[in-house]
Amino acid sequence: MAALTFGFLMDPLETVRVDHDSTFALMLEAQRRGHQVRYFEQPWLRFSGSCAESRMRTVTVRREPGRHFDILDEQVRPLSSLDVLFLRKDPPVDADFLQATQLVELCNGREPIFLNNPTGIRDANEKLFGLRFPELMPETLIARDLTALAQFIARNPQGTIIKPVEGFGGQGIVFLQPGDRNMRSLLEISTLGGRKAIVAQAYLPESRQGDKRIILVDGEPCGAVLRVPAHDDHRGNMAAGGTPVKTQLTARELEICARLKPSLQERGLYLVGIDVIGDWLTEVNVTSPTGIVEIDKLDNTNVEAKVIDVAERLVGQRR
Repeated sequence: MAALTFGFLMDPLETVRVDHDSTFALMLEAQRRGHQVRYFEQPWLRFSGSCAESRMRTVTVRREPGRHFDILDEQVRPLSSLDVLFLRKDPPVDADFLQATQLVELCNGREPIFLNNPTGIRDANEKLFGLRFPELMPETLIARDLTALAQFIARNPQGTIIKPVEGFGGQGIVFLQPGDRNMRSLLEISTLGGRKAIVAQAYLPESRQGDKRIILVDGEPCGAVLRVPAHDDHRGNMAAGGTPVKTQLTARELEICARLKPSLQERGLYLVGIDVIGDWLTEVNVTSPTGIVEIDKLDNTNVEAKVIDVAERLVGQRR
């Protein structure tokens, strides 16, 4: 395929961990194939005239911590100058994030191929989307009412996990048991005194063995990593200190992937990371799912190549 121009809407490139960041792995693979790589940050995005535009940096990248990119040029360009745009800004999915997903669509009829589709991202909140498939999820309550939350915790003797709806990377996740004297205070803090809904989910004891991040590319599972929590923590997220461990997919996990595939494809969610504990789906991550680099290392594979394959195919189909 002829060289394409790949854009990445992401957090500052200076801050990425080159040995962990999935976005950086995608940039490396696009560059390896001869495509031009540009990146820009959410605050740089704007609309002027008839098309969304942004200050963009054309870069070369390499896996060398501390000197992992060079800037070839930097100028304001319309988003219509991109063939592919990866929307890889980390959560929280706040008002600024949602506005950005709307701005990028304003390309005067010549938008890039989006991975993932902005409408799909808006439609698939990472903590709530899985609730469309209640048979795949553990018992879950979304509420801000402190009494309802306390009652939910009371009827789950093995414990309850509470977490913010818009959280990521393990931030704000708390384990509570019935009778915990800190319960009401923690619920007040988490809900901002009952003004903000949170997720309460029945604790799954299998989480001590780890939670599994499965990467789906165009709806198909392309690899997985088991994230094992530290002995003094309940969170398996690698950003929270979890250890990546090699794993295999079970029949139940393949069933979960197959159930999700049509809904993901329908929404243009081509790169997704789902989280599974035991036999249960807990999250569907569509904004900037991680795990690609760890899966590559553990399985001696190249998940990012499958993602770039999809991007190239979609561009080819459009042409």
